[in-house]
This record gives sequence, structure tokens and C-alpha cells, in this order.
Amino acid sequence: MKILVLNGSPKGKNSTTLQTVRYLQTLHPEHRFAVLPVGQQIRRYEQDFSPARKALAGADVVLFCYPVYTFLVPYQLQRFLELVRADGVDLTGKIATQITTSKHFYDVTAHRFVEETCFDLGMRVVRGLSADMEDLLSPKGQEEARMFFQQLLFTCAHGGFLPPPPARPARAPAAYQPTLPQAEKRPGKEVVIVTCCGEEAPTLAHMVQDFQAALPYPSRVVNLQDFPFRGGCLGCLRCAVTGKCIYPDGFDDFLRTQIQQADAIVYAFPIVNHYTHAVFKCYDDRQFCNGHRTVTQGTPVAYLLQGDYRYEPNLQMVLEGRSEVGGNYLCGVVTDEAEDISAAIQSLADNLALAMEANLRRPANFYGVGGSKIFRDLIYLMQGLMKADHQFYKAHGAYDFPQKQKGRLLQMKLVGGLMAIPSLQKKMGAQMSRYIIAPYEKVIAQAQGEAKKDEGQ
Repeated sequence: MKILVLNGSPKGKNSTTLQTVRYLQTLHPEHRFAVLPVGQQIRRYEQDFSPARKALAGADVVLFCYPVYTFLVPYQLQRFLELVRADGVDLTGKIATQITTSKHFYDVTAHRFVEETCFDLGMRVVRGLSADMEDLLSPKGQEEARMFFQQLLFTCAHGGFLPPPPARPARAPAAYQPTLPQAEKRPGKEVVIVTCCGEEAPTLAHMVQDFQAALPYPSRVVNLQDFPFRGGCLGCLRCAVTGKCIYPDGFDDFLRTQIQQADAIVYAFPIVNHYTHAVFKCYDDRQFCNGHRTVTQGTPVAYLLQGDYRYEPNLQMVLEGRSEVGGNYLCGVVTDEAEDISAAIQSLADNLALAMEANLRRPANFYGVGGSKIFRDLIYLMQGLMKADHQFYKAHGAYDFPQKQKGRLLQMKLVGGLMAIPSLQKKMGAQMSRYIIAPYEKVIAQAQGEAKKDEGQ
């Protein structure tokens, strides 16, 4: 069987993920493995796609191999997928799967993104392997890699591919025209609108125009297509020590002065290929110059989108998860699917203004708590290398390890010991609910007192 490995890592042969492929290749010499370094040599394929076209056409299995970068694939691999679509190479019926390495921070959204792309291309998809970066160094990880390949071979021979999503209904939206009047602008706050909007998305441009009109604060637009990116994130980790990106294109200063200092951030982009244009992914990945530090924590965010957002559950997870992990108050997402787009834009502008003025925040859900704990454990373990992240996490109380809550641990041991006594268990069991809610009753009583005090005034 001919297996074409699309190595999406910018590190090329030095990719940690690629070592799992090499391990499987060593165990299975009966199959022919070929590797395309699409992550490291994306510029080459932009100039001449013919070698990739030939390799794709001759493959039986296409194996995507990449590290997870900021919820999805690295920019370089997304750009390659744009080239695949633009070239029109026929991949119908070919088998696709993937191997990733990460710390399991939103690896699920990366995998689903690749699966969605492969379904679009008419491929048959086998569930991939999502490994920890160090899994291959352990017997358990090696066994799981072997099991993955065993399942791949079985599925190729006997079926059991992932089911493709249902076809979305066709939609021909009318071009949106700006209608909202200019609101009087108040000083003291500034909103930045980050977009990759071009001539192909006039509706989005008009939505941005109306949003700026409706917003009661000044705003400015930053178009990523105008920034001279020298390339995507290389995963070199030099910024983990210095805080500066290795590229001399000035992105660090651009990010910190033109975007992150704003009082609110609005992202505006057309939905393209289950996310948006690759330049936006380049922007996402290059933000790693901030490491794992949630430097915009508390900053409200909002989205203006052109496209079928309701049929993009994975993109919905990415946008919500990004806000949750970053500690950003998500004010809402407006798309051109809305029945009354102008009313939705006005509501979003009002909501964003309220969030800035009242400093709104909400408790993190599973997306935020789970993602934050993964980073917490990672940075604590790698504090010797990721020094800036470590200092940030210490200063912001991110090291909330439960084993350090000694008072709480002792309290639970005491309660558990008492509950183990049959006589006390019977007596306390009926009253347990009352004991649990007693502190909450005090909070409610205090609120009632404050409410009466406000009425008296």
C-alpha cells in the first residue's frame, strides 16, 4: 500500500510527530511510505504544486502528520490545503487519516478540521491518532501507535470509515448593504476590528462598516492581509525565553501595540473551508510570541462572520473555546445568516459597549477550565524553559493545584471519617443537604439586606 505522509510540521525531519510515522514505517516495511515536507517547504509548493499533485494522485492513503497549533493545524498545513483545493487534484475515494502530537489542548478540533476537509475532497476517513508529545517514548504509547496502524489496515480492507456529515442546504444570500446611522462616539474606550476581509467578501465589509457606525465608541480596522508576514510559527520556542519572535517582521510589536492594547477586540472574517483564509491562521499561530500567557484576559471579544456558521459546529467550538481559555467575555457572534442583520449588528455593538463599561465576566465552562488546567500543568513542569509563562502564571494565581488546598483536604477527611460511623451516618444523612446550603443562605440573606437598603435610598 502506498502511504503518502503530509508532514505539516515546520520542523520537517525534526518533527516529534514524524517520529511516530518513522516508528510505524520501521515495523511495516511491506508498505511504501513517502513523505512530503509541506510544513517546512510550503513556499516551494506555492511556487510549483506539481510534485504534490503527482504524489497525491499516486497515493492509496494520505496520512496527515502534524503538531496541533492553536486549536487547529499549523498555518503551513492549512495553506497547503488551500493549494490542494485550488489545484483541483482529484482525491475522491482515497483514504485519509492523521497522526498528531500535542498536550491534548483542543486536539479534537484540529482532528475534526482535517476530517471536514477530507470529506469535502471526497475522501474516506479513518479516525486518527492523537498522541501526547512523549507517548512514543513509553511502551504504552508505542502499543497505541501499533494499534492505530492495525485499525487503519483493517478499515482499509473491511470498511468502517467515519460517516461523512450531512450535506448542508444551498444558500444564496443577498449582498448586505449598510443601513445603520452613525452613533455619537464617547471617549475613553477603543475597539479594534481584526479582519482578513478582501474584495471577495463585500457583505462582510459592509457588516463591519455598520458595526463601526452602531458602536458608541471609536473603532479602527486592522486588515491582516496588509501585514508583511515573513512566515508562520516555526515552533522553535525561542520566544519562550526572549519573548521575541525569531522573524524580523515586527509582528510582536504590531500585536502588542495595535491589537492587544484595545479595550475590546472584534474578529471579522468570511468562513472559508471550515475556518477562514490561511493568513488568519498565520496570525493565530504567531501569537505564540506571548507563549501561553492570557495577556488579553478580561478583554471582551465579538465576531462578525460571513458564511454558514450554523453548519460549522467545530468552528463554533473553536471560537467559544478560544474565548474561554483566554478569559475573554464573548459578547456574541453575528453572521449574514441572521434574518435581520442590521438589528443583530446593533445588538452586538450595544452588548460590546456594555461589556466594556461594566467589565462583564462569567465563570469559565468546561472549555475554559479544561484547557487552562492543561496549560497550568504544562507550564509548571516546563517553568525552567518557559520562564515568562511561569512568572505570569504565578502572578495571576494560575497554579491552583487542588493538592495544595490542605485545609480543604483535611476538612473532607474529617467529614468522611464521621460519615463512616454508622450512628452519625444515619443522623447526618438526613441533614446533609441543609449543611451544604447553609453558606448559600447567608449570601442570599446578605443580598436581601442590600436590596432593602437600596429601596430605602
